[in-house]
Amino acid sequence: MINGINHITFAVSNLEKSVEFYVNVLGLRLVGKWDKGAYLLAGNQWVALNVESAVILDKKSDYTHISFNVLSTDFQKMKDKLESAGVKSFKENSSEGDSFYFLDPDGHK
Repeated sequence: MINGINHITFAVSNLEKSVEFYVNVLGLRLVGKWDKGAYLLAGNQWVALNVESAVILDKKSDYTHISFNVLSTDFQKMKDKLESAGVKSFKENSSEGDSFYFLDPDGHK
């Protein structure tokens, strides 16, 4: 029986650029790094970055995405930080509550 999610992995084209984004822009904690990958923590959730030559850099048109938690008191500050870093939004928020839909350096939502 499945009792949770162990980790989420993103295929990335440039490890340094992705680590920079996930650590310095989003604020995940770097736990380990090697030549073709890295492990990070988003709160208690493991996130893995794995360098792959077959990364599709085209904007993905489906709604598959990951959603990160941010305290409501920190939402605007985080959104401003992402926008200041030049992070691209892929959709306007139309749901209840605050949401900012953005793309990582490889187009992951």
